Amino acid sequence: MSASGALARRLGLVDAIAIGLGSMIGAGVFAAFAPAAAAAGGGLLIGLAIAAVVAYANATSSAQLAAQFPTSGGTYVYGREMIGPWSGFFAGWSFVIGKTASCAAMALTFASYAVPEAWQRPVAVAAVIVLAIVNTFGVTRTAGLTRAIVVVVLSVLVLVVVAAAASGAATTANLTIAPGEHGWYGILQSAGLLFFAFAGYARIATMGEEVRDPQRTIPRAIVIALVLALIVYVALAVAALATLGPERLAASPAPLAELAAAGGWTWTGPVVRVGAAAASLGALLALVAGIGRTSLAMARAGDLPRWLSAVHPRYAVPHRAELALAAVVSVLILTTDLRAAIGFSSFGVLLYYLIANVAAYRQGAAARRFPRVLQIVGAVGCAVLVATLPWPSIVGGATVVAVGVGYRALRRRAREGVTPRA
Repeated sequence: MSASGALARRLGLVDAIAIGLGSMIGAGVFAAFAPAAAAAGGGLLIGLAIAAVVAYANATSSAQLAAQFPTSGGTYVYGREMIGPWSGFFAGWSFVIGKTASCAAMALTFASYAVPEAWQRPVAVAAVIVLAIVNTFGVTRTAGLTRAIVVVVLSVLVLVVVAAAASGAATTANLTIAPGEHGWYGILQSAGLLFFAFAGYARIATMGEEVRDPQRTIPRAIVIALVLALIVYVALAVAALATLGPERLAASPAPLAELAAAGGWTWTGPVVRVGAAAASLGALLALVAGIGRTSLAMARAGDLPRWLSAVHPRYAVPHRAELALAAVVSVLILTTDLRAAIGFSSFGVLLYYLIANVAAYRQGAAARRFPRVLQIVGAVGCAVLVATLPWPSIVGGATVVAVGVGYRALRRRAREGVTPRA
């Protein structure tokens, strides 16, 4: 059980799309809209458009790289192969810390919709532990459960939009395409926070070692999942802003439940809460799988402890990495709040995609599927959105990144003290 082995290719196109879509919908719809509205006000739609452009550029870079390197690890592997070991480590560490925070955010979102406040943190911890155990029983179970969750969530979101349209409370006066009183800084900050909602397609790339026909399946799945998520986000953002207004949206702890009830459909409240809980669980399930695969790749290369590279001999999953992740996320749940976790997650994930864009820019003509201008747009967009995140997220993220860099430097020095340089 301790040996590091290969993962099994068991996922098809529909499985990969479901995992990416499940990650994005759970994160964006129920967690990111309120803080983004607080940052941008009525300019939320501009922030969403900026986040979508950056996400598309990043998605094309990830798709192009994944087709050339169809293995576990995502940009950790791409950075190592196309730029160098330090760039790979920087990307992998940023992904692990950012998405670990995302796990905490999704678990807290699930609990906030599912149980009273006094029970939320214990229930969130229990959800993390249960889903980590589900993941250890094999990736096909992960994909199957995610598909079921996506169907439930999309059904609920259709109900929300229909209820909002039938309410008669919507007004175009709440929709704006101008910066307004919050200015461009607030809009860019909202874009950085909303980027948290788009980053789920990374799960597809990080699971590249388990996808059938990866050179064809991964690029298609990434783009399809992103487009589907964007359609859902635009519909809900327009409905929420037009019906609730930016101030009410920013202040609401459960904006979609409030949106569905705006026309007097009070019976929709429990339905929306079930959908929110399911969406958050779907995102959490896919996150645990994706982080486990990146941790596996980093452990194989010696950038994380080697014992995390174990692949279960029966279920062919990185079980130790996933169980270790569950322990760390449980600690975060007990010590952090939801909005802080979203900002911290965006910091790590934007740095991860910055490396992805640079790596894709360096690919040769034979591997190129998209024009280089998209990689430039993605890299510049990531840098700008990182710089405009709330300052506690920047300080906290930079500190943890520095800890990881110091850890790798010490490990390299220790190895070189025993083994001469090659």
